Amino acid sequence: MVATETPICDFGWKAVDFDLPGVDGARHTLESVRGPNGTLIAFICNHCPYVRAVIDRFVADAKVLQDKGVGIAAIMSNDTEAYPADSFENMKAFAKEHGFTFPYLIDETQEVARAYGAVCTPDFFGFDADLGLQYRGRLDASKKEAAPDARRELLEAMIQVAETGQGPAEQIPSMGCSIKWRQAA
Repeated sequence: MVATETPICDFGWKAVDFDLPGVDGARHTLESVRGPNGTLIAFICNHCPYVRAVIDRFVADAKVLQDKGVGIAAIMSNDTEAYPADSFENMKAFAKEHGFTFPYLIDETQEVARAYGAVCTPDFFGFDADLGLQYRGRLDASKKEAAPDARRELLEAMIQVAETGQGPAEQIPSMGCSIKWRQAA
């Protein structure tokens, strides 16, 4: 498993619409998950050790952000045939186990991940109220193991976005396992 870093934030880049099935049995679009003060799209999966190290902190931070008017969705784009731990049924169990308060969506065609330029799990895209990109950084300093006392960079950045419409100028890239792309047919 190769560690990959996200590119730097392309401030103002516009969020791409999507229509994906969620583990809750509903379909979700960018508009349906959009928050009045910002939107956070997180590309995650069930099996990645980087995601597993931060998932409980992410869920806790998501609750704080939702209370501040930030809409949140998590998207799983990995090839589930090659990585059955990321199957839709396992996504349902993962969301329940960790108490997700936001939609967990499957991107079976991987088109959404490609449209966003997602490269790893976790990969966070924080948008302002007008869906302009303001944050493309990490959750915190955790890697494959949680850093319990780490500064909550994603939370701080998205609170700033919610309150001012601007993300921090200094952002540290997220690091994680590469997205598991399907082999071309």
